[in-house]
Amino acid sequence: MRSLCLLSIVLVLVACGPEAETQPAPPNIVIVIADDQGWGDLSIHGNENLSTPNIDSLARDGAVFDRFFVAPVCSPTRAELLTGRYHARGGVYSTSAGGERLDLDERTLADTLLAGGYRTGAFGKWHNGSQHPYHPNARGFEEFYGFTSGHWAQYFDPVLEHNSEWVRGEGFIIDDLTRQAMEFMAEADDRPFFAYIPYNTPHSPMQVPDRFWERFADKELEQQHRESEREDLAHTRAALAMVENIDWNVGRLLQKLDELSIAENTIVLYLSDNGPNGYRWNDRMKGRKGSTDEGGVRVPALMRWPARIQPGTEIDRIAAAIDLLPTFAELAGVEVVGDRPLDGRSLAPLLLGSKDEWPDREIVSAWRDRLSVRNQRFRLDTAGALFDMVDDPEQRIDVSAEHPEIARRLGEIAQQAGDEFAAELGEDDRPIPVGYAPATWLPARDAVASGGVDRSNRYPNSSYFLNWTSTESAVTWDVEVAEPGAFAVTLYYALAEGDEGVELELGFSGQTLNASLEEAHDVPLIGADDDRVPRQESYTKDFRPTELGALEMGAGRSPLTLRATRIPGDEALEVHSLVLTRIER
Repeated sequence: MRSLCLLSIVLVLVACGPEAETQPAPPNIVIVIADDQGWGDLSIHGNENLSTPNIDSLARDGAVFDRFFVAPVCSPTRAELLTGRYHARGGVYSTSAGGERLDLDERTLADTLLAGGYRTGAFGKWHNGSQHPYHPNARGFEEFYGFTSGHWAQYFDPVLEHNSEWVRGEGFIIDDLTRQAMEFMAEADDRPFFAYIPYNTPHSPMQVPDRFWERFADKELEQQHRESEREDLAHTRAALAMVENIDWNVGRLLQKLDELSIAENTIVLYLSDNGPNGYRWNDRMKGRKGSTDEGGVRVPALMRWPARIQPGTEIDRIAAAIDLLPTFAELAGVEVVGDRPLDGRSLAPLLLGSKDEWPDREIVSAWRDRLSVRNQRFRLDTAGALFDMVDDPEQRIDVSAEHPEIARRLGEIAQQAGDEFAAELGEDDRPIPVGYAPATWLPARDAVASGGVDRSNRYPNSSYFLNWTSTESAVTWDVEVAEPGAFAVTLYYALAEGDEGVELELGFSGQTLNASLEEAHDVPLIGADDDRVPRQESYTKDFRPTELGALEMGAGRSPLTLRATRIPGDEALEVHSLVLTRIER
């Protein structure tokens, strides 16, 4: 008995000894994600048209993934990164008009890290829901600076959002987002930080500061797309200039970590959200943004953590955005929150060199009616053709006849995944939530117009309504109010000279608010002067806010409808958005 007591004392002393008191501090985490940058848009991957020394340094000083896969477009990749689950499981099926929203029963990487003692901030393009509780401030991020839409119409001194309040950005948007992220990193706090920095370039509009553009404006491009006749060289030059601007900003982030003396225990991950947004050099891979072929879903992924990841680590195993939540949870030593089964697996053993075995796996790439499946060697494309990605990385020769069992196996996985995703998505009947935060932003993107009112562009993101000439016309938002109350209504509008005196009615569930616009706000379009190549998306204006008054809104779901009951001039107003602010009584 005495010996057992002595043994117990020894064990207690060991457990409480110096080793137990010097547990390593949890790492800070920085994730930088580019928007529409292809795998080939880095010099480390062999592109001689540009230079990206700061991004490249992450591979030299840490790890590089040889085959890292994401979804074919923006919002699905962000959802998969944040949840560790395929995007369709979280209700994401589009890049606009509500289909980009991440279901409210999903839990994010920010939720997990916040619960684990981290402070959390997001700086950039959110693209997984605009109104609370879809908003980043309701998805685990204490701090948010950027925009929630799928793309933004102006990159210089843009109007942005800071924790649900509109502010004016300073300078070029990527430089500004980086500055805000660095200020967040430098804040005095005992907690480790998670800085999520989803940039919005090189997504169009193709805007970039002069000093980056000047190097490319007349540059001869040594390498081009495998179908060079399809390449728009001006667009490529603009995209590469934007990537070099990203690289400069990544350098600023790395320098800031050095200045703060925290680089050693900070994980920095750099990746992109899909393949290139144009036909340009991508090492002759098939596919671009929107495609489920290799070139549409293979992206750069480089990670540095000086304290734990050996410099020059090369990872040849396939990996994906769905793996990032479990990976960072394990590296941070925190429990994953939520009860949804993950599709991803932790990559920590690959990064830290501790793997004994790494079983083969399959990764599904899906977007709308296109779906492909990748294992370590083969890809089954959306048409059912099988490609040996080791012997045929350009995806040119169908080898399904030579490998019928592999084709059958991957085909079964594709069928099962397609059936599951279709069942989980179902029909989208989610209204726009109102009243879950002090203010709710209702952009034109989320509304439906009738009676001949036009949208400024066929792409809803960053659009507005115009050509309103009839009192029979209307603009309607499908909303659901959390709790009854009065809401102050702010309208962002433009109005031509001579069209003053427009009378408006805003109605919800039998309650109406009437107002008139007595001041013209006749302003030009913004953006064309800064575009390096013509854009496809909408231009914008410097819309004016005006207070319409207070609207009583009962709890529940009903259309929120804006009408022009009197149009004394040629046209009624142009509508950018409404903001509903709950009036506290």
